[in-house]
Amino acid sequence: MIALRSILFNTAFYANLILRMIFLSPIYFLLPRKRAFFVPKDWATSSHWLMEKIVGTTFTVEGLENIPKGGYILAPKHQSFWDTYALLPYLDDPVYILKRELMWIPVFGWYVAKQRMIPVDRGAKGKVMAQVIERTKREMATGRQLIIYPEGTRRPPGAPPEYKYGIARLYRDLDVPVVPVAMHPGLFWPRRKFLRFPGHFTVRILPAIQPGLDPDVFHEKLMRELETASDELLVQTARDNPDLPLPPTAVQRLKELSAA
Repeated sequence: MIALRSILFNTAFYANLILRMIFLSPIYFLLPRKRAFFVPKDWATSSHWLMEKIVGTTFTVEGLENIPKGGYILAPKHQSFWDTYALLPYLDDPVYILKRELMWIPVFGWYVAKQRMIPVDRGAKGKVMAQVIERTKREMATGRQLIIYPEGTRRPPGAPPEYKYGIARLYRDLDVPVVPVAMHPGLFWPRRKFLRFPGHFTVRILPAIQPGLDPDVFHEKLMRELETASDELLVQTARDNPDLPLPPTAVQRLKELSAA
């Protein structure tokens, strides 16, 4: 049954994405940029509905009161394709730094370009990265929210943290609050797998880390607070979903937490 529901959901999910990009393009590209963002936000909401109705997966968002006004960096845990779009409905005017190859995808790349997302060559250094940061500053000066994943790439739930230092540099250079977000969507939508699992999990938005800290102090604080919340949610999610098959990394982390 899980395999069948996963096939049905994956088919509906990508069909929903492609059909919306095709049929809503006239509206999307004629509207001003910020107003046009209702199209991807509505797609994200409809994707949540599909996952609930077809797979049986639901989630709760805690801590919306911790989201500041204006510009800030949103720093979520990254485990799944789910968390690349899931928070869009809760944000005013988000912007991503993304790999430039995504801009080359027909239609999708045009959608991304209209929202003034910031492409970057992953191997870029020096002058190119300075230009990316300058571009990011200009976007955030208008009150936009930068979404960046502190670990850089998707990590399985419970895996040892591998935080990149780049977010500390952005924290220093952009001089805005950083809002950590803990969650475990990877337990229900695992990376590199087509199976989707039913159940319920919590997305926890933590209090913002205000600007002004030394970058090293900030980096340590971010990792400590985000990993503490992630551990709490891992225990909670495993307890609330006893039939959920856990990946080895989550099983090992739960054993470590139990022993501690």
